[in-house]
Formats: sequence, structure tokens, C-alpha cells
Amino acid sequence: MRLLYFHQHFATPQGSSGTRSYEFARALIARGHQVTIICGAHKLSGLDLPYDEAKGWHRGNVDGIDVISLPLAYSNRDSLVRRGLAYVRFALRSVRLALTLDCDLVFATSTPITAVIPGLAAKWLRGKPFVFEVRDLWPELPRALGLRNPFLLGGMSLLELLGYRSANACIGLSPGIVEGIRSRADERQSVAMIPNGSDLNLFHPAKRARLTLPGIWPDDFVAGFTGAHGVANGLDALLDVATELKRRGDTRVKLAFIGDGKEKERLAAKATELGLTNCLFFPPVPKSELGAITASLDCGLMVLKDIPAFYRGTSPNKFFDYLAAGIPVVNNYPGWLAGLIEENRCGIVVPPGDPITFADALQRLAADPAGRSAMGAAARGLGEKEFARPLLAERFVATLETVARHHHA
Repeated sequence: MRLLYFHQHFATPQGSSGTRSYEFARALIARGHQVTIICGAHKLSGLDLPYDEAKGWHRGNVDGIDVISLPLAYSNRDSLVRRGLAYVRFALRSVRLALTLDCDLVFATSTPITAVIPGLAAKWLRGKPFVFEVRDLWPELPRALGLRNPFLLGGMSLLELLGYRSANACIGLSPGIVEGIRSRADERQSVAMIPNGSDLNLFHPAKRARLTLPGIWPDDFVAGFTGAHGVANGLDALLDVATELKRRGDTRVKLAFIGDGKEKERLAAKATELGLTNCLFFPPVPKSELGAITASLDCGLMVLKDIPAFYRGTSPNKFFDYLAAGIPVVNNYPGWLAGLIEENRCGIVVPPGDPITFADALQRLAADPAGRSAMGAAARGLGEKEFARPLLAERFVATLETVARHHHA
């Protein structure tokens, strides 16, 4: 099978972003399939491909994957308008490739929702089977985050509906996303839930060592947040926790922010203004190096804005990294991940908007090494049992192979 795979934000382990598409593409290749990934350009991708002036793109072989990187810059620090233009430009250039490159099946993954456009073009104009992967529900999440433009919301809703009803199959990354797809798709639509997974080799308890990050001392208890520092993450909640810890005179518990995003500079400036020396900010780290750092944290932090759409509608990479690394997880919003944490006793769930209870949880973990170790072991066990990357990759490959087989039959 020759697969055209559209993912605007594709990254490799040499980058500092999620590697789901890289891992799944490698699994397809291991099964004998050919994969061409079409992506954009961003500084966290880890890509360094030769430029083809005649074609106007970067192209090269990345561990067996044929990667075409369109020189369309994107950053989550950009304004809404600039990001929107990047989404549309990528979609329009991708349509041309969807209509001209040889393939047996087309796959597109959001975000953004505009990723569906080349898939629709290949399905409607070439009769190619199309699988649509949904990482976030649009326009539900943008609306929940404050977007009010009726034109944009209407356009997102239309693309969502067309994608769900035109695709040969859909993949959702969380229970809430699957429910959202089913609510608008044809009742006969095939919908698989394949969440983000745990890289059990890269993030491994055996990589645990003393953290050498600046500002961290051997006796510190380090709670780490690894990932995007965006509006949706609601990281002001952690500054509130740090303020409460400072009020209590606790100098041992440190909060480490590792990653990038449009909110990072503001958060760092606010922490400085408040004299929060227990908040430490670090740049994004390549995935290939992040495993050892994550395994060496005392706990991982799952923080999002208190928005009901997030409760069952997200599948954050960092959660599965924490599981693989064998560290407890402290989570501040309800939903399916909170349920997993409580059912498997692999961390602590605190109410949203409650810095006192959050600070209590961190101090409790800091004072209980044995309990912390038991939670970490339970986290690793959950990652191995339910979210191992090879297990999910096998489910992903089987989904695409079934669509291709039924189409050609």
C-alpha cells in the first residue's frame, strides 16, 4: 500500500514535539507499506532535509519515511490570524499533492481542522479511500477557548461534518473525541479510538538520575510540566500553587516548566514579579533527551484550563510520557485521564482552581518516597498494559489496512 499522510506538525525524535506520526509511519513501513508524509515547517520538528528549488519544498528520506516539508513556517507563538493563514496555505498546497502523487490511500490528521481538505480532495476528485484522524474537536475547543467569530466557527463546523461523513473511517484520540465524531457522522461510520501512547524505551525508569538542571539541588522535590505553554494549558494555575508553597515557607518543592509556547515569556515574567524562585523555566528539549529528564522528575504535572470540553476530549502526549517514565501524575481537571489515575492509583487528582489542595498533594508526595515509588510503578504498569506504542501502532496499521482492503474489494 502506498500511503499519503498529511500532518502539518510532523516531528521526529530529534525534534521537541509529539512523534505519533513518525512512530506510526515506521510501523506501516515495517509491514511493507510505503509512506509519504506531507508536513509544514516548524522549529520543533527535528527535520533537516535538502531543498528542491524546482519543486519549492524540502524532501528526503527519514528512517524509511519519504518526507515532503513545505516551507510554510508555523509557531504556536503566532497570532490567531497568522496561524490561520498558515493552516489555509498548507491545506491549499497539500490539495495539489493529494491530486497528483501516486497513492492507494490518503490519511490526514488534525489539528488543524484544515488538514481534512487534501483528504476530501483525494476522496472526491480521485476516488481514493480516506481516513481522517481527529486529535481535537473543532469548533468545540476553539469556541470553549473564547473564539466567537461566526464565520470561522461555521467554517470549522462544516469541515468537521464533511470530514466525518466523507472519510472511509475515522480515528479519535480520546473517548470524548470518539463520541463527538459519532454524534455527527453517519451511524454506519467506522470510528476507532487510538489514543496517544507511551514510548516504553525512550521514557524508562532505568534512565532515572540526579537532575542537573540549573536551580535544582539534590534534596529538591521536582514536579515537572513538559509540553506546550499555551492558553489552553492554563499554567497560571501552577503559579498559584507556587505562591501557596511560598506562603508555607516550602523551599524544597520546585516546579519545572520544560517546553515552549506563546504564554511562556509572560509566565516567566509573572513568576519573577511574584518572587517565585520555586518556578524554573527551561527551553524545549529534543524527544531523544527528554526521556531521561522525565524519568528523573519526582512527579509529572497534568494541567489544563478548567473547560468541560477538555475533560474527555484530549489525549496529551505528556501524560503517556509520565506513565512510561514511571513517575506519579498530579492532575488538576476531571475526565477520562483523571479516572485512569484514580483507578490505577498512579497519582493524585486535585480539583481545578484549588491551589491549596494542589500544594497539599505535592507536599504529600514529597514526604512519602515509598508511596511515590508505588504510584510510579503503577504508572509504568498502566503504560505497559494499555498504552504501549507498539500495541497502538498495530491497531492503527490494522485500521488503515482494513480500509484499503475493503475499498479495493
